[in-house]
Amino acid sequence: MEKVERSITINAPVEKVFSYITDPMNSLEYTPGMTEVRDITGQGLGQKFGWTYKMIGIPFKGESEVMECIPNERYVEKSTGGIVSTWTWTFKPEAGGTLVNVVVEYTIPVPVLGKVGERLVMKQSEREADISVAYIKERLEG
Repeated sequence: MEKVERSITINAPVEKVFSYITDPMNSLEYTPGMTEVRDITGQGLGQKFGWTYKMIGIPFKGESEVMECIPNERYVEKSTGGIVSTWTWTFKPEAGGTLVNVVVEYTIPVPVLGKVGERLVMKQSEREADISVAYIKERLEG
């Protein structure tokens, strides 16, 4: 599995940040490559939804399920399908704002992409992680 980790401090209350990030529809705003979120069922722990994500121009479809949800502290989402991944978000109040940490562990579909595609995906994932946290900060502080 590959791993990408990012942290950022957002000048907004932890409740606002947690609420924004844990709404699957908002991932369309802050996740480059996410083109569709569909079939959302439930809330919090056990919530499920389908998605379509475009990676280096190739669309992948999958499903996610919330495996852990501690309001305003921790949120873990496991994805299966075209891309297998685990997204672990943690939230901590800090200096009037919120320290957000996200760790994304994922398996690159090498048989589909090949070794050259694997290197491109790793670079794209790093770049998208930077864009995602910057967008969340901009959106919630604006």
